[in-house]
Amino acid sequence: MADARLLVIRLGSLGDIVHTLPAVAALRDSFAGARIDWVVQRKWAPLLRGSPDIDQVIALDPGWRATRDCVRRLREARYACAIDFQALYKSALLAFFSGAQRRVGFSPRFGRERGATFFYTQRVSPPPGHIVEQNVALAESAGARRAACRFALRVPEEAEAAVDGRLASVGLGEFFVLSPGGGWRSKCWPPERYGELYRELARRHGWRGVVNFGPGERTLAEAVCRAAAPEGPVVFETDIPQLMALLRRAKIVVAGDTGPLHLAVALGTPVVGLYGPTDPERNGPYCAADVVVRNALAEHTTYKRGHQYSASMLSITAGQVLSAIEQRFAQARRKRLEPLGTP
Repeated sequence: MADARLLVIRLGSLGDIVHTLPAVAALRDSFAGARIDWVVQRKWAPLLRGSPDIDQVIALDPGWRATRDCVRRLREARYACAIDFQALYKSALLAFFSGAQRRVGFSPRFGRERGATFFYTQRVSPPPGHIVEQNVALAESAGARRAACRFALRVPEEAEAAVDGRLASVGLGEFFVLSPGGGWRSKCWPPERYGELYRELARRHGWRGVVNFGPGERTLAEAVCRAAAPEGPVVFETDIPQLMALLRRAKIVVAGDTGPLHLAVALGTPVVGLYGPTDPERNGPYCAADVVVRNALAEHTTYKRGHQYSASMLSITAGQVLSAIEQRFAQARRKRLEPLGTP
């Protein structure tokens, strides 16, 4: 497949797209002359634009007409192989209707919608472990060879400039980021705890903090700010490119199992992850130096979308998170002091 046309399908969400990047990097390293296109929901397309591993980002709009037009475009490209990293009916059908004779996806055991695997010509059962490793295993089944892990992201210059201007306007130099959202309430840590954490971080390090939030999360961010009083967090609502620029500048990011956490890891920013129902062995920060706080037992692991704070997240104290942050800083200091050539 050195000069073939390859179609990558991962429609969303933010963290899942980030976790697919190393697999696409393996495809690029293995098939340098191939055309690699990625179909993704339009709202996430800015994350992928400019990546050196992708020839074309195909943005999918909602609605059946947009899907029909997307399928027509895919068929015109004449892909040799479609690789579906999502394992949903919608993504599997896009692979099928693309016309690619070879369609690679996860086996029913690993797919979210088991019937979707009917549309693949090759079904893969990856080894247990982190989702990044499972995605790389899928790419290997398509013919890629394993390479050094790489998250090929490019932050647009205009986003860098916009974030620099916003930071300067509020006098922020060194800062940390708290990202309290998470989609499922059961994966979130309460705003009162974030406020307590904020006050102590500001006292210990003299930094100010940024509370980042996504669509529909402004009320949550404002609750964190109230809980952090009398300190003054800066609230940032950003688009995807500006979020990348913001996270890359942070001293550390504290968040639950969310897209901003995984994006920060991909950008090389230290993180502390707060985990309850989801398993950090599968969904944790993909960097050995980063620190996870979790009190839940293995039998408490679940991926059901709970609408209330889970007991496992409520059990995490601000003191535990502060200790984890100091541990992460200590690891960063040790790394800076290591001689060249130290693994």
